[in-house]
Amino acid sequence: MIRYYEETGLLGAPERTASGYRLYGESDLHALRFVRRARDLGFSMQEITELLALWHDRSRASAAVKTVALAHVADLRRRISELEAMARTLETLAERCCGDARPDCPILDDLAGGS
Repeated sequence: MIRYYEETGLLGAPERTASGYRLYGESDLHALRFVRRARDLGFSMQEITELLALWHDRSRASAAVKTVALAHVADLRRRISELEAMARTLETLAERCCGDARPDCPILDDLAGGS
């Protein structure tokens, strides 16, 4: 992932030894931890880029950070709602399925019908 972060410009290219090994300073490690925590919280790469820029900008307004965070919360809640609806649909289909040796299956019928 670190190579990807460098390729996309999320993180700058670190210094290298004569043999090509990356050398990370303390600020690089802080940035990597920042990115890791943001990923753990489900932020997109675009959001992480924005948050990193805000983190580095000491003249930022915290309102800008809060706006990004609350937009992400709204997106998470929307996705949770969609996942709960999917789970309810699958539970309903599973309840209608006899689960015996017969080939009839409302789950497959629903998937095939696209309804």
